[in-house]
Amino acid sequence: MTTPFSSLDDFVALPRLSGLVLNREGTRLVTSVATLNPKKTAYQSALWEVDPTGSRPAHRLTRSSAGESGAAFLASGDLLFTSSRPDPDDDGGEKRPALWRLPAEGGEASLLLTREGGVSGVLTADAADVVMATADSLAGSANEEDDAERHKARKEAGVAAILHSGYPVRYWDADLGPDEPRYFGLTDLHTDDGPTLDDLIPSARSGLRDAHAVFSPDGSALFTSLTVPEERGSQRTVLVRVDVATKEQTVLLDDRENDYSPGPVSPDGRYLAVTRDRRTTAELAPQTSLLLLPLDGGEPTHLAADWDRWPSPAGWLPDGSAIVATADDDGGAPVVVIDITTGAVRRVTQDAAAYSEVQLSPDGTTAFALRSSYLFPAEVVRIDLSTGATERLRNPSERPELPGSLERVESVGEDGHPVKSWLVLPEGASADAPVPALLWIHGGPIGSWNAWTWRWSPWIMAARGYAVLLPDPALSTGYGQRMVDRGWGSWGSAAYTDLMAATDDLVARDDIDQTRVAAMGGSFGGYMANWVAGHTDRFAAIVTHASLWALDQFGGTTDAAYYWAREMTPEAMRENSPHSHVENIRTPMLVIHGDKDYRVPIGEGLRLWYDLLSASQLPADDDGHTPHRFLYFPDENHWILKPQHARIWYGVVEAFLAANVLGEERELPPELGL
Repeated sequence: MTTPFSSLDDFVALPRLSGLVLNREGTRLVTSVATLNPKKTAYQSALWEVDPTGSRPAHRLTRSSAGESGAAFLASGDLLFTSSRPDPDDDGGEKRPALWRLPAEGGEASLLLTREGGVSGVLTADAADVVMATADSLAGSANEEDDAERHKARKEAGVAAILHSGYPVRYWDADLGPDEPRYFGLTDLHTDDGPTLDDLIPSARSGLRDAHAVFSPDGSALFTSLTVPEERGSQRTVLVRVDVATKEQTVLLDDRENDYSPGPVSPDGRYLAVTRDRRTTAELAPQTSLLLLPLDGGEPTHLAADWDRWPSPAGWLPDGSAIVATADDDGGAPVVVIDITTGAVRRVTQDAAAYSEVQLSPDGTTAFALRSSYLFPAEVVRIDLSTGATERLRNPSERPELPGSLERVESVGEDGHPVKSWLVLPEGASADAPVPALLWIHGGPIGSWNAWTWRWSPWIMAARGYAVLLPDPALSTGYGQRMVDRGWGSWGSAAYTDLMAATDDLVARDDIDQTRVAAMGGSFGGYMANWVAGHTDRFAAIVTHASLWALDQFGGTTDAAYYWAREMTPEAMRENSPHSHVENIRTPMLVIHGDKDYRVPIGEGLRLWYDLLSASQLPADDDGHTPHRFLYFPDENHWILKPQHARIWYGVVEAFLAANVLGEERELPPELGL
């Protein structure tokens, strides 16, 4: 059976949807679609409009080689977006992300705002043409003119050095500084001279990095998270209100036990939904709660306190009676409605899909969202909020055909707790033709296999004849707080035994060949793959991607060491570190790491590689040969994002598994030059 997953070229060329915005009248839906560029070396995005009624086909709104993203509607109907497309009135110069406006009545997009430091994002109010642009400025800049001159001087001098006085110094795959993110209010939107910029929180400095912000409906107030430094390199996130007219700043919620982030403001402007994330300790696992904060004063109320899930608020019903939210739940992420008076939770969507980017119609009867599951990638849908009926709208792309089937399976952990998994089976798997299998361990570790992923697509391996088990062990979300608590601080025990229980049930099936099973994981999943390698030889091969290896080394070098220091005591690091068990490893391992990975720095991969060659049960021989392999990406981060490298990743993984699980040879990607 030939599907887009049979060919890696076809797979990486599949369109990918992200983001969703709805205009004030509820008549226009816009999403972003990423496709391969002509050279097949990067993805370029374009904005597409999807008919909310489902009557008309989706149509493309923007087209440029630079791509467009970050769409937001003005209350008056114009569509704003960011792009590095060239300015039609500028014959040259460096192209930086700028803010563009596409008129509601159609026609060509026009440049709204360009600046030396670029524009990274845009936020608009629901009921007024109030706009905030997110953009970077040099820390010492007094104004826009000063910032442009400083950027120019730094560039002409060829200076890349950054002097830090705080923490962190890098994040994910980016070196932080010397630029800092700022919130700029835009005024005079409709003048020929272009908008005027006003720094809304000039004192924030680096506190807006990775922040989340929302406007009140009328745009008079901005609510945002703000990171503030603490002693010993730590930090916390507080909730702040900014008066847009006066720039007066008020801290609404701040304590050392929790981090806060704003959700949507109620239609009447009286209440703010707030997400509260409990700060972890060695004994306290993370926990997310939904609060209702009165904006005229008073203490916040914990909504849905008896609901053992972690809600993410999306919007309010127009009458202010309830909040629409999503939450991980039993291998999916449904849409729910939470009554603000009683805290009662009503599940709206009944399928096992994961919903995101939820947008509410003006009358509150309908929601629009992106929906995905392991049966299909993200697609735009319409949801009847009263009945839960969900309809796939006419999308920019169709669902790809799959090379197999999907099952929900359940095991029992060592402590009697249920452990649920998704199982992907290839075409033809049966008792008469049992198939090889792969155990895939998710990252996080706080997370769940509940939505489509392009980076870890089980259908690639199903097209090559493998079954793929996607378990949610201890520390997974969507199964209640106890599921997280039972694995906290003991990564190498509860999660491991849950995974082994799921594997036991997998190989007991008559359609699985128990003699040909491998394990794989990335990030925390890679950590667990390393732990598995040191504690059992039941797997024929192990693939470990962006993995933690020596926990004492990792803790101080990751980009968020303060978080790690709260979670892991020195004793816990010693007890849970995979490197302590390298002498037990007798399984061939494929190590994969990117040099731009600041979350799990390259030192973890380098030390793991040397330890395998020097201290495992499968060391390098006298000629330096080893059954282990190290796939290294100098220009990739925690995940492999470039399409040409995704093909390499899957191709090397397939060849390694074929050699060690199937006993067959596969050609390596010729681009490796081997």
